[in-house]
Amino acid sequence: MKKILTIALLAMSLLCVTANAQTETAPAPKKVYNEQINPLEQIDQAVAQARAEGKFVICQVGGNWCPWCLRFADFITNDSTISEVIEKNFVYIHANYHPRKAGEVGKALMKRLNNAGRFGFPVMVVLDEQGSVIHIQDSGLLEEGKGYNKEKVLNFFKHWTPAAVRGE
Repeated sequence: MKKILTIALLAMSLLCVTANAQTETAPAPKKVYNEQINPLEQIDQAVAQARAEGKFVICQVGGNWCPWCLRFADFITNDSTISEVIEKNFVYIHANYHPRKAGEVGKALMKRLNNAGRFGFPVMVVLDEQGSVIHIQDSGLLEEGKGYNKEKVLNFFKHWTPAAVRGE
């Protein structure tokens, strides 16, 4: 009986160690959404900057509550090819929005961004230098497994640069 109990305890310990090893993952992506600023004012500032620099604005709408939002931000930051395309062509902002805590500012944000939240989160909204919505990108179409597909993400950004939109 003691042998069976010992074997059972050893087996349970081994299972616990294996389970812990399998659940250990990379550190969580850093939080990128500033929950203290008004996203409408944030967009106005980004549009002014984009106009001055000859760029477009990309609003990544979501929040620190959304793991896919943080994954996307981490993904584009850690890929030098993608981050270079973004830097050259866009003013990139993280517009904080929580669908369950929208309030008046959140409702105004969705109205301004043509109800972009209908695609889920994160959702990327491309604004021209005048602040007009020219594209809403469903990020689900850019996913692959538990992350994002580099080619799809890069194609999205390249197809919505100012030069691409203007046919230059």
